[in-house]
Amino acid sequence: MSYLQATEELYRDAAITPDVGLCCTTNPIWQLPGLSVPRIMQEMNYGCGSTVSAQDLIGDPKVLYVGVGGGMELLQFSYFSRQKGGVIGVDVVDEMLEASRANFKVAEQENPWFSSDFVDLVKGDALALPVADESVDVAAQNCLFNIFKEADLRKAVSEMYRVLKPHGRLVMSDPVCEYPLSDTLRNDDRLRALCITGSIPLQQYLKVLTDAGFGTIEVRARRLYRILSPQHYDVDQIIPIESVEVAAIKDPMPEDGPCVFTGKSAVYYGKEELFDDGKGHVLLQNQPLAVCDKTAAALAASHPEIYVSESTWHYDGGGCC
Repeated sequence: MSYLQATEELYRDAAITPDVGLCCTTNPIWQLPGLSVPRIMQEMNYGCGSTVSAQDLIGDPKVLYVGVGGGMELLQFSYFSRQKGGVIGVDVVDEMLEASRANFKVAEQENPWFSSDFVDLVKGDALALPVADESVDVAAQNCLFNIFKEADLRKAVSEMYRVLKPHGRLVMSDPVCEYPLSDTLRNDDRLRALCITGSIPLQQYLKVLTDAGFGTIEVRARRLYRILSPQHYDVDQIIPIESVEVAAIKDPMPEDGPCVFTGKSAVYYGKEELFDDGKGHVLLQNQPLAVCDKTAAALAASHPEIYVSESTWHYDGGGCC
């Protein structure tokens, strides 16, 4: 049995019998005016963060969500895209698709605005999406791509890039790990399927996105997810695993490389009213400006009276690159 088959088997079981402890199901559920998330969806929330953000969902967007789980984020996306077929849900597991269909009927009872035909559920593989080129505005996945080994991860990301319209957004939530894991852990199909031992370092994760062609990357959140301890796993030290929420935007790739925002800000504190580097970056005296990492480095090197903060790993828009 391949690791992908092991993953399908685990989530087939989780579709038939909801497993509240399978993943990070204790994450807060978005509370939006007029939105009721059925309890069964919360119990089947097999994710490690959220991919739903209002800033991505203006103008009745067409949304693709890969790995449907219990349908919770599909319902949340539908809240912003209230149109027939406005959200496409793709999953390779028939039982998970059927569970989502049943959960949408419950959601209809709790949400007068919602109709099941807002979501088009499709059997399909993340490595060969049944979706046309440049046909969606927002693509998303939650705690799925970390399961893939590197070659499959790159294929899955390239498929998302393919189906996105120019300037479209890929929004992802996945575990990452900055510590080396043994081959035994890496090759444990069940632990990989449980979104634990497929985790890779954040910079490697971001490079997969930029290698696929995404010109702008936003790291929106980074938090503790799980702990691998010697008492429970084959490790010789405590190993923290974090979850990250990232948006990769299908912007043209800048000549000097991608713009990666990790929550840095720059402040000019000199005697003049402002500092202008002549490259489109204007810093008003003592006014913080959010900047991408490469701009942060260039500004810090260009003037002795510019302070650049460390990464906060939280970026919510604005600033310049």
